[in-house]
Amino acid sequence: MTKKLKSEFECITKARNLLIEQKKGIRFGDWNATEIEFLNDYLFITAKPNVYLVNMSEKDFFRKKNKWLSKIKTWVDENDPEAVMIPFSADFESRFVEMASDEEREACLKENPGCSSMLDRIIKAGYKALQLIYFFTAGNDEVKAWTIQQNTSAPQAAGRIHTDMERGFIMAEVMAYEDFKFEGSENNCKAAGKYRQKGRDYIVQDGDIIFFKFNSGAGLKDKKK
Repeated sequence: MTKKLKSEFECITKARNLLIEQKKGIRFGDWNATEIEFLNDYLFITAKPNVYLVNMSEKDFFRKKNKWLSKIKTWVDENDPEAVMIPFSADFESRFVEMASDEEREACLKENPGCSSMLDRIIKAGYKALQLIYFFTAGNDEVKAWTIQQNTSAPQAAGRIHTDMERGFIMAEVMAYEDFKFEGSENNCKAAGKYRQKGRDYIVQDGDIIFFKFNSGAGLKDKKK
């Protein structure tokens, strides 16, 4: 048995003990970088983070009370203490999203004080659990959001749009969404010194607005004889 196979066997034996003997999910184990690489090949479902969505009737959701809610919260805290639990009502969310206008939605929320759609919170919790962020690209007629993993470099983020952009990456011109929102425009961000030029080692931050500069011919082989 090679050293690599021996290490993999020991890793899987450790995983088996965690699952069968300790009855715990893979994500609760203490793993080093090499073991994580082995485990990634097996795609264990218990290695994935959990977000617990508790579906309630509209009535219970509006009054923020349900006979099972505290029991479910206790179980989550005891068995998956790092996980997020979000009570919501699928019936309400479906009805809320189908309302014809913002005025109708505002009237609905006024009728039920303290109640609001949970979709934004659910989406944010899912992104955080999966260690995902997004960045924006914008043109005269289109704004797009791109999903990437946390700790993604600027060239890798460019590659999310097109592989040629990663190969020919020159620089990224970046402004944070919060800065853009505060200043009101790209020109104002530039005037305030909040529009920055970043190189290959820049790690993209959640909500960055990025304009990539790249050499469109980079990496292409000359086929002429």
